[in-house]
Amino acid sequence: MMKKGILILLMALGATGVSVAQEYKVVTIVESIIPAGIGRSRIIESKEPNVNAASFTTERTNGKKSSQGDVDRSDLKVDNFAETKLLNFFSIVGINFQNIASNDAVISSKINNLVKEGWELKFAVSGVESDAGEKDGNGIYITRLFFYKK
Repeated sequence: MMKKGILILLMALGATGVSVAQEYKVVTIVESIIPAGIGRSRIIESKEPNVNAASFTTERTNGKKSSQGDVDRSDLKVDNFAETKLLNFFSIVGINFQNIASNDAVISSKINNLVKEGWELKFAVSGVESDAGEKDGNGIYITRLFFYKK
């Protein structure tokens, strides 16, 4: 009878949905779309543990501005980040598929290392920037990976 009571108590505690704190991390992959391989491609990961977005936020109500304080744009920059080099999509002769495969291997390694650290990939978003004007040969391909851990 005592065992049943303990089991029921444990099941009831589990069913209450005990809240577990979560932490999020964003990793950005920037891959250059510039011919001849002259662009820069990187994986960027902030290592800054205590950034408070509220201190950089301004609110407007009825046309009146209120903020947490006057913050200079240079205050937004973090000094602690990791920068992993990647190859560019293009070489002098055009798309370089070996570079793309190499980048995939490095990106996979980064993701696998984060998973080993307890991070779980929640979702990814990506986009391309290019003005596509006459003789446009510049642009970047950006992917943001959103991780979380409990």
